[in-house]
Amino acid sequence: MSTLAATAKRLAGRLRKLKKARRRRHLRSAEIGRRRTALTARQRMAVLAKTAGRCHVCGGKIVGAWQADHVLAHSGGGNHSEDNYLPTHVLCNNYRWDYLPSEFQLILKLGVWAANEIRHDTPIGQKLATRFAAKEARRVRRRTNN
Repeated sequence: MSTLAATAKRLAGRLRKLKKARRRRHLRSAEIGRRRTALTARQRMAVLAKTAGRCHVCGGKIVGAWQADHVLAHSGGGNHSEDNYLPTHVLCNNYRWDYLPSEFQLILKLGVWAANEIRHDTPIGQKLATRFAAKEARRVRRRTNN
């Protein structure tokens, strides 16, 4: 097996291992029976003020609907206090999901690499763009049907 193939196998294995760890955290959290509690309107305004009305994931201005994102994930033992929340766009929070920092950084690296491949119109970039466009179309259809 070539060095690149071995490296690719390790990357795939690492992603699978990170996903399993995330799944275990979710199961542990469910076993404990921890419940989420809603923030009051005052608490939500205080959370939004922490970043001057900007999304803590992408830095964009928050206009309209937003979510209070746990700094320390609920599944990782994070509590439901005003101190453990930062504001995010709904889309940013949905994509950031419950990844550990190391997993999220790897996903960002992969995403930047994929974007460059698409931008440079490489064969793999063309394939990625086509598959991504199809996935986005399905996502949009799901959202508009609900």
